[in-house]
Amino acid sequence: MTWLVYPGVRSALATRPVFCTSFRMRLSESTRTLSCLCLVLAWLFGPDTAPGAALKTQNVFLIISDGLRWQEIFNGAEESLFSKKYGGVTDTNALGRAYWRPTPEARRSALLPFIWTEIAQNGQLFGNQAKGSVVTVTNGKKFSYPGYNEILTGSGDPRVDSNDKRPNPNLSVFEWLNRSARLKSRVAVFGTWDVFPYIFNIERSHLPIWPGWEPQFAHWEISPPTYLTELRSETPPMWEDLTWDSFLFHAVRDYVKRERPRLLFIGFGETDEWAHAGRYDEYLHAAHRVDDFVRQLWQLTQSLRQYRGKTTFILTADHGRGDGLTAWKDHGEKVAGAQGDWIAIIGPDTAALGERGQTQSVTESQLAATIAALLGEDYCRAVPRSGAPITEVIGKPAQSSRSTPNRTQ
Repeated sequence: MTWLVYPGVRSALATRPVFCTSFRMRLSESTRTLSCLCLVLAWLFGPDTAPGAALKTQNVFLIISDGLRWQEIFNGAEESLFSKKYGGVTDTNALGRAYWRPTPEARRSALLPFIWTEIAQNGQLFGNQAKGSVVTVTNGKKFSYPGYNEILTGSGDPRVDSNDKRPNPNLSVFEWLNRSARLKSRVAVFGTWDVFPYIFNIERSHLPIWPGWEPQFAHWEISPPTYLTELRSETPPMWEDLTWDSFLFHAVRDYVKRERPRLLFIGFGETDEWAHAGRYDEYLHAAHRVDDFVRQLWQLTQSLRQYRGKTTFILTADHGRGDGLTAWKDHGEKVAGAQGDWIAIIGPDTAALGERGQTQSVTESQLAATIAALLGEDYCRAVPRSGAPITEVIGKPAQSSRSTPNRTQ
């Protein structure tokens, strides 16, 4: 009695986690014919891709802009916040020239040109509540550590109830994938916030991280170029617990060129900080910069053989924010609407459906399993409480009744 995998389906099994979980069995030589028939039926009626169609994705970049609202993603800049009183804006004319346009479609393209050209044309965007696409965080806390934990581990955890620097007791999909033979030592973490070493539990996971922030993480800290280390040390910090997004971007770009990671976390933080400070102008500028950083990273990956045509980018935020003249600055359990979020995905296995409308609800808890599935692994089998993968972005076009393709300019 041996494990039976027929010629021609071995690679497919590696990339069909749902099938692998439910169908693989011990077979004798005498049951080959029956098992082959069952295999065909499973492919025909299974929920994912066609028989033998292996996924093309070999690399995944998870990119988060902390606290960036779905309202700006889909509607662009909000004119009512172009004021000193409500948005901390002194030069409203300059801000208007940069980001104000007469329609939501034009405004969002001015603010986030890469998202609304490349991703809207060749990927998918979820979260425009006005069009019946809802993305939510499910942890109930609606702030950062619980949000990152949900995204990375596939579910909320009532024990994760603050932003304190406490090692995450949960297994993240990054740590889990780093244990696999195919991805071992090909996983890395980059984040601007000094709590990330605890969110990823670096002392347990041993994932390489930048920056390390504290001495106990020095052994796993990624060394950026010398010029960047010097620049960071010579530039006055704006926040005691956060470094500048631009420093992070240059560290990431250098690392991708040198080390060619296959799974990468990139956590930008300025959007959240400027919003809390009540500076709508700087919040918009930070979002615009993140969009351009993503553009440059996408162009870099498409210029390198390892990544070209084999890489999926997933963009999101760790939580939403409130709505209105003052609540936009805040989030948390008591802030209405702060559970609303957004997700943008582009890659070789994601159908080009653009801005989605009238979709089933999507949750941030589904991202961990989605990342694993894109890389041919079944995270739900290892962590059953995790949300299921977003199958509509993994090789199978959604039904037309559940989507409204929008090739926006």
